[in-house]
Amino acid sequence: MSTTEKHIEPEALEHIEEEIDHALGEEYEHEPVPAKARRSMFSVTMVWMGFPMIITGAMTGSILVLGMGFSSALTAMIIGNLIMLVYVGLLGQLGATKGMNFALLASIVFGRKGYVFASGLLSTLLLGWYAVQTGITGALVSSTYDLNYVVMTLIAGALYIGITFVGVKGLHLIGMISVPLFVILGLFVVGDAAATTSWDAIMSYPGNNGVATMSMGVGLTVVIALFIDAGTVSADFNRWAKDTKSSWVATFSAFPFANLAAMLVGGIMTAALAVPDANPFGTDNMFGYMNGMQMTWLSVLAFLFLYVNLGSVCAHCLYNAATGWSRILRSHMRLFAVILGAIGIVIAATNVWAFFIQWLSLLGILVPPIGAIILVDQFIVRKNSEIDRDWRGSAFLAWACGSAVAFIVEWYLPHLSTAISAGLVGGVAYYLISTLGGKTATA
Repeated sequence: MSTTEKHIEPEALEHIEEEIDHALGEEYEHEPVPAKARRSMFSVTMVWMGFPMIITGAMTGSILVLGMGFSSALTAMIIGNLIMLVYVGLLGQLGATKGMNFALLASIVFGRKGYVFASGLLSTLLLGWYAVQTGITGALVSSTYDLNYVVMTLIAGALYIGITFVGVKGLHLIGMISVPLFVILGLFVVGDAAATTSWDAIMSYPGNNGVATMSMGVGLTVVIALFIDAGTVSADFNRWAKDTKSSWVATFSAFPFANLAAMLVGGIMTAALAVPDANPFGTDNMFGYMNGMQMTWLSVLAFLFLYVNLGSVCAHCLYNAATGWSRILRSHMRLFAVILGAIGIVIAATNVWAFFIQWLSLLGILVPPIGAIILVDQFIVRKNSEIDRDWRGSAFLAWACGSAVAFIVEWYLPHLSTAISAGLVGGVAYYLISTLGGKTATA
């Protein structure tokens, strides 16, 4: 290859990326979304609603009901989702007001260089979440239809990369398809399963084999941790909202509405059927239930639904990961959607989804302090502040405090919620460090 060719290639690549952005729309990885590019309330709402209304949410509802019994699980679902509404809603409000994605917001709080640690961690965790969901897709399809797991995972991953590549428009479109399908099929599954018993029996369901083994604290952690990573980077989505009202409506459509609805589908089905030693990651979920009815048309619909539904959450996670890493490495979201998507597919092929509960525990420890620190900084300590320095040590110290306490809770106080402990301690620690240090305005 000649020297001239080496100089031309980057320019040609840049030209191609510009043409793609022109055709599909600018994603504003490195700057606030201008007012003229903001999207309608309906569009942002569909982006958010299509995120948590997924089969994995139904599986989580089943896990909670099996571990806690239906009434206690319902309490955990409601409280956890209301906490998420406030947490995600406030972070989303910041994104809508400033037009900034999470990486830009984190630059204000952690520093223009320090943000790399917060944004890089969350973007990597979200890539892991993409891999987990892609692996679940392949596992369910291969076990149900006796197809090759790796091949099914590759197909799923490739489809999800394609959706993400389109950008926020792709997230809107997949939500438009996924949400109605989930509502219709979810109501069908719940109605059919509930018809086998009574609502009194469902409400009084005591848990797997009549034993409740999960504490309320752990239940709350499971509910919160399911979307704590994506919820923390909510600015990636809400920056597209025209105003704060649109931002809050979109957030409410996800928490509690869509997330709670998904959990209830799995929870009600599990309590109604009361299958001993049920396995939500095997056949004991709404996908398995539909295929178990042995109707060809329903099995075909279930197959298509699975790819569309988990395609929604996977595309959202990959979008967040690509947005974060493209900002860090000064590149384009769509390029990183392809690169990270390919990496995620390789990870998914290794059955990483089998560590689902451990993954939620890790998220509950590391992520909540980040969002809590940003909220305390932007709403209390340094309102309307801008990016003013490379590193902000107070934010990192508070993050360490929150996660350290969460580790202690995880190992020695398992009946409490690691996610809530991490967030509360991180936020309080940041406030105390900032105010007691006499640096409220400049820390």
